[in-house]
Amino acid sequence: MGKTIGIDLGTTNSCVAVIEGGSPVIIPNERGGRTTPSVVAFTKEGERLVGDTAVRQFVTNSARTVSSVKRHMGTDWRFTVDGKAYSPQEISSIILAKLKKDAENYLGEPVTDAVITVPAYFNDIQRQATKDAGRIAGLNVLRIINEPTSAALAYGLDNGAPQKIMVYDLGGGTFDVSIIEIGEGVIEVLATNGDNHLGGDDFDGRITDRLAEIIKKEYRIDVMGDPAARQRLREAAEKAKKELSSVQSAYIVLPYLSANGTVPVNFEYTLTRAEFDSLTEDLVNRTAVPVRNALTDAGIAASELGKVILVGGSTRIPAVQEKVRQLTGLIPSRNINPDECVAQGAAAQGETLSGGALTLYSEGGILLLDVTPLSLSIETVGGVATRLVERNTTLPIHYSQIFSTAAPYQRSVEINVLQGERPMARDNKSIGKFRLNGIKKAPAGVPQIEVTFDIDANGILKVSARDLDTGREQSITISGNERMSDEEIEQAIRDARQYAARDGIRRSLFEINAEAKRAISEAQGAMEKEKKTMAKTEKKEIKAEISRLQKLLAEEKPDKMTESDLQEIRDAVSRLRAHTETGAGYE
Repeated sequence: MGKTIGIDLGTTNSCVAVIEGGSPVIIPNERGGRTTPSVVAFTKEGERLVGDTAVRQFVTNSARTVSSVKRHMGTDWRFTVDGKAYSPQEISSIILAKLKKDAENYLGEPVTDAVITVPAYFNDIQRQATKDAGRIAGLNVLRIINEPTSAALAYGLDNGAPQKIMVYDLGGGTFDVSIIEIGEGVIEVLATNGDNHLGGDDFDGRITDRLAEIIKKEYRIDVMGDPAARQRLREAAEKAKKELSSVQSAYIVLPYLSANGTVPVNFEYTLTRAEFDSLTEDLVNRTAVPVRNALTDAGIAASELGKVILVGGSTRIPAVQEKVRQLTGLIPSRNINPDECVAQGAAAQGETLSGGALTLYSEGGILLLDVTPLSLSIETVGGVATRLVERNTTLPIHYSQIFSTAAPYQRSVEINVLQGERPMARDNKSIGKFRLNGIKKAPAGVPQIEVTFDIDANGILKVSARDLDTGREQSITISGNERMSDEEIEQAIRDARQYAARDGIRRSLFEINAEAKRAISEAQGAMEKEKKTMAKTEKKEIKAEISRLQKLLAEEKPDKMTESDLQEIRDAVSRLRAHTETGAGYE
């Protein structure tokens, strides 16, 4: 049985890990990096670049490069390039396929099984979208687990003593806080809260906006309208943010950033930590409410916490660490790497799910008890959100409730399923609607319809319904507008396979091209060297073979090449080399 990998699919960076020798090990990418930028680019030649290579060309190819796609998971957002509109799932699948390939290169064997993490505050559609992305990438997703829970598991591997901890997870695009109890072989989430639209990207944006404002005032130009200049500014902002985690000021230099008429704009600025803290103070303060809510929902005071674990690169910001200290009275633990612990915990969970021998305690395995992050409701008469499952209910959940008709002699009912905490349906997120048909005609309120909600360990909801009068039962799949259909997923899988095959042909074409050019150069060199001794007939044959090969190379169309086309070029190279060797040896 192959290895199961753990993947932290991040907004800014992604990370993959595996269990080796009983411990989680981070799998490096092809450049040796322990994390891979969650950036995808499409070149004009039809190549897909992922990670560092995509980042390096971002400035010159910004319109065909996409980042922070995680913020769009579970929505109808699309990224269009060359006439094709890519869903968030498809873009994410390209990143996951890259991580899968890195893992296979590292392990030297195929990888199919994975555990993928998501923000604790992801709703049902976002979780399903993440699972679909894994499926498109060729992965069998054993489990979707919450990032803070995964981090707690990584922490618990080395700190198994019973305790209550807070995981404060501020990543590139999302913020989560979870209160977790580590017990005898059990890691139980007591409560979770967060903000799906708060993260390091927002901190970068504040610096970017500030720099653009200074440039506009000083040079009277708006660099935000220039994609290349805007990207350079954002990269400089991110770099300055990271520097300010360890120094009091960051010097920003951007030569030839733009032009004011014919005058080049060479921008220089010193950003101090005090100014940065002032620009982002409200962002840091936004984390306070989820922290307090999580503690309240867990029914504990901050003084009962044994540790606060920081997760996500944005927790390196000194003001963030100070806010955590103010809220909890604790100095955050530095026992685990905030960039890697989520993937490590996912790998540990993967090892457990696949029957590995990893244990938290010597006498037993690890049991994760996670919770649903948002309450589950149904819209009832008057647009009211009738609560069925409270937030922070332990997974898995099986819940049934009897409903009836609102009008006499109804033959069908539509049920609108909601996630959120507001009392009115319109103020919550609708994750799907379904209709139960074939209800027996009866006065309003008479039919008894039992609706059952099952939320699995991935936090993904399934619904079934049964008419108690007739015994008729239906299994209903919620189909939110933002969720990909099975047909769309299958098409995306076919597209991914087709691209992988085309990518292999493109790589082979690059190699055979280089080989063909060497063969032509060698043949031309041999004719020049042996021009006095080489027979005219042989020289003519070599020239003819060179001409044929050059014609094949000129007619190349990388996106339409087949394996037989490649073989034709290989055969031409072989014939040319055979004639060259014969001609060069002719006396």
